[in-house]
Amino acid sequence: MWRQAGFLADAFAVFKEHNYSVDLISTSESTVTITLDPESAVDADGSRFIRFIDDLSGLCQVEVKTDCVSISMVGNAIRTILGKLSSALDLFQDRHVHLVTQSANDLNLTLVVDSEHADSLVRKLHQTLISSQADNRAEFGPSWSEMNRTAGTARGSPEWWHARAPDLLEILGQRECAYVYDLNIIRKAAQRLNALRTVHRVLYSVKANDHPRILQVMAQEGLGFECVSIAEVEHVLETVPGGQPAEILFTPNFAPREEYEKAFQAGVRVTVDNSWVLREWHGLFTHKELFLRLDLESGHGHHRKVITSGKESKFGISLEHLGELSDHLQKHDIRVTGLHAHTGSGVTDVSVWQEQLRRLLAVLPRFPAVKVLNLGGGLGVPDRPEQSRLDLAELDKLLHASLGEAEIQLWLEPGRYLVANSGVLLARVTQLKDKGNYHYVGIATGMNSLIRPALYGSYHDIVNLSRLDSPSTVPCRIVGPICESGDVLGESRLLPPTCEGDVLLIANTGAYGRVMASHYNRRIPAEELFLAS
Repeated sequence: MWRQAGFLADAFAVFKEHNYSVDLISTSESTVTITLDPESAVDADGSRFIRFIDDLSGLCQVEVKTDCVSISMVGNAIRTILGKLSSALDLFQDRHVHLVTQSANDLNLTLVVDSEHADSLVRKLHQTLISSQADNRAEFGPSWSEMNRTAGTARGSPEWWHARAPDLLEILGQRECAYVYDLNIIRKAAQRLNALRTVHRVLYSVKANDHPRILQVMAQEGLGFECVSIAEVEHVLETVPGGQPAEILFTPNFAPREEYEKAFQAGVRVTVDNSWVLREWHGLFTHKELFLRLDLESGHGHHRKVITSGKESKFGISLEHLGELSDHLQKHDIRVTGLHAHTGSGVTDVSVWQEQLRRLLAVLPRFPAVKVLNLGGGLGVPDRPEQSRLDLAELDKLLHASLGEAEIQLWLEPGRYLVANSGVLLARVTQLKDKGNYHYVGIATGMNSLIRPALYGSYHDIVNLSRLDSPSTVPCRIVGPICESGDVLGESRLLPPTCEGDVLLIANTGAYGRVMASHYNRRIPAEELFLAS
């Protein structure tokens, strides 16, 4: 098309002749990309489309892409919010985008992607552009599911804490706040994972919750442990009766040399996720066996801060370095017996692990001594009552299909999946306030006990445990006592009329709750309690 007047006129004359209406269009000096609606593009026997392509090929080289989906972001004056879309568009960094177009009437921005990625991208875009904003702006009001929920009825399948509400209130006693765990929930989660026929070994990611009683339950259920610091390694060996170093996988990231030295001395399995340490500290790894953590170039997760693969992530060895690394490993007699990958946390699309397995199998020939492929963790936990649970049966099926006849062990190392639902954070209501459009409900602890909402924008279901059977009719903002505007635990939550002294329950806090707590503002975070079995 370079300086050729009338090319587009000639091209679109062909569209008109064959009665095809163009939907979206994008141009450059050398290419024109357009979309056709499938209903209009496909005729009964395909002959019209073939004639159309033949005629168009007389003007240019034609490439047809099928099975695509257009995703549109719609809003008034879309140009004025392009800056706000940056985080949303980051979601496409590992996906092929065939076309990007902004409407002339400034009402929408549309991207065309492969259909296999459409559902996950729409969910991520909705979370980035809609849900995260709705949780912080009163004008969004209640969600569709909240508006159509019968007042006072249970939302979705009742969680375990509904039936144990009296026990929870009793164990809290006169305390202002506390984490409370049900170990039976952990046991059931571990048993579900152990039932996977394709997974040879399940390791518990200790950083999710390192309480000794929880670690002991994991060991009783036959799980090993994944530790990210030498302190975690030592903690497991000290608190788990009969704990064996062989049951521990050490997976540090940018840790000092001394931690690797101590790990080898302790006899635990060691994972390396940076080729630099193998080059610069090769004497430490010579004649050793280890796992390599690879960056498979595709990251997933419920928030950008928990995506642990891709060019923006600090984790993993880039695939482009494997050639040079293989020579170095051979030179120093460093034996790789396992390959590890972890794309991110809070993933609910089971095809992600199938994709990881396929990519690991593709690089497996480079490492003939490998016996284990560690697919990482990140198994998503439903945060909202209407969300479905991770389909472990489908995960098992996909992994089995991809594994084929390969004689290799598959490992998983989940954390949150095993413990999140087992814990709740209980806190008493301290104050109430009406201000502008907000009805504030203040509770006895905040981001010093649970930082996930402030750090990740995470959603945790919140109910008034003292009035569990009362209709929830009042939109509330749940806040803590910490001197930070970010000390908000829940936005636009429907609660019954609430009073000072009532106990609120914050669900799914068994993972990355107390373990990430602090004494900020010199406030003591919530202690940990356990329900009787």
